[in-house]
Amino acid sequence: MARIAVGGFQHETNTFSPQLATWEEFERADAWPPFLRGAAMVPGVEGFNIPIAGAIKTLMALGHEVVPLCWCAAPPSSYVTRDAYEKVAGWMIEDLRALGPFDAVYLDLHGAMVAEHHQDGEGELMRRVRAVVGDAIPLVASLDYHTNMTPEMVHHATAMIGYRTYPHVDMADTGSRAAELLDRLLKDKRPLHKAYRQFDFLIPLVWQCTLQEPARSIFALLDDIERGAGGAHNQGIVSLTHTPGFPPADIAQCGPALVVYGHDKAATEAAADRLADAVRSREAAFAGRLYTPDEAAVEAIRLARTASRPIVLADVQDNPGAGGTSDTVGLLRALVAHRAQGAVIGMMVDPAAAQAAAEAGEGAVLRRGIGAAVGYAGETPVEARWRVVKVGSGVFTGTGPFYGGARFQIGPMALVTDEDSGVSVVLASKRIQAADQEMFRHVGVEPGRTPILGLKSTVHFRADFQPIAETILVVQSPGAHVTDPVELPYAHLRQGIRLRPLGPVRA
Repeated sequence: MARIAVGGFQHETNTFSPQLATWEEFERADAWPPFLRGAAMVPGVEGFNIPIAGAIKTLMALGHEVVPLCWCAAPPSSYVTRDAYEKVAGWMIEDLRALGPFDAVYLDLHGAMVAEHHQDGEGELMRRVRAVVGDAIPLVASLDYHTNMTPEMVHHATAMIGYRTYPHVDMADTGSRAAELLDRLLKDKRPLHKAYRQFDFLIPLVWQCTLQEPARSIFALLDDIERGAGGAHNQGIVSLTHTPGFPPADIAQCGPALVVYGHDKAATEAAADRLADAVRSREAAFAGRLYTPDEAAVEAIRLARTASRPIVLADVQDNPGAGGTSDTVGLLRALVAHRAQGAVIGMMVDPAAAQAAAEAGEGAVLRRGIGAAVGYAGETPVEARWRVVKVGSGVFTGTGPFYGGARFQIGPMALVTDEDSGVSVVLASKRIQAADQEMFRHVGVEPGRTPILGLKSTVHFRADFQPIAETILVVQSPGAHVTDPVELPYAHLRQGIRLRPLGPVRA
């Protein structure tokens, strides 16, 4: 039995977003648990589809002693404030010093955290951990699919294990895989060779989905190599991780990368080259059709006339899961203007409107504007006669593949309908990605019986909504998660990288 320190610090940083990640954002609960430290951490994460839950369960099943540090996550947004970063990192290092010595460390990290004072939030955290525990013991981290994997992260970690699905339905499984690898490292006591590769083009999130090509075949190849196809197992390859990156992060090392771990240097380097060649050869395939809000509204109305299932409109640039404010109104205005009767869009995060609806009660009519609470890009609320159809507490449990088991606590919610156009909006009080059908059911909407569904999400919605959709239209409506990296005003991105697949080069 080994003593293993376990902790986590998660944030996906869109440096172009207007909202900072303050300590309060890490402290509170939403769909995931609140800040947890010490003994409260183990029961506090149990049952959630998050890496640390899977890691703890597996480590305990393997007979190890889990020593909890702290865990927290904040919704994707702009920079993590210096105050928040130093609070969490400080407590983690404090507990490592106080509770040691340890035989190993496991960290549940995102991989795309940018703090006000550190471009590489995870690399800096692991550097500090190494300064306490030394270089001799294993340090294993689980990573999000959208990690911007840096050389510093590769250097400080013994090994890193990333998600293999987008939508991320394997988060707890990834933590479990990381725990199994950590157990293997403790038993084998053999050094690992690391083969690291970075790519010279950015991939927009909307085209990174593993339910579609080219990511689907890339990750199938990764699985084949790791399972031992072509004799790789006999050659001592232990693990492969490919992270397609998080483009809206203005840091030097932004972009796709991969790392392969193995006991045989030549075989490990060869596996890394094989996987890298597969990614590079598919560069042109990371592309697809984007609709303007008006085009999407018109096409959705046309398709809905004969469809037996919902037409889903993905409002990808206002995805709060990538730093969007979840309150922009470009798609809503288009649906209202084209009188898309029966259409529902969510989640529209407007705390004042949600509270007003809750106070007015079901059946009341609100003569006010909704949306554009933050006012991104100069937007203004949509004024109408909004009838309050249903009010909800915002407390419910997710049931879909992505948010399954998540215990939502997102404040007052409401379904309101524009009496003129027949378009409805699901109002919420806290930013949360529209990736679970229960968000709609909570306010009386059955997604499968809705003709047109507008979802503020980029890809995660596909896990729960693609199976019920007639078709999905990807909409490029205003939002802080800019889909095309060419449009982003990078100041720190390294020179020579293409700003999209086959796109212009960063000068």
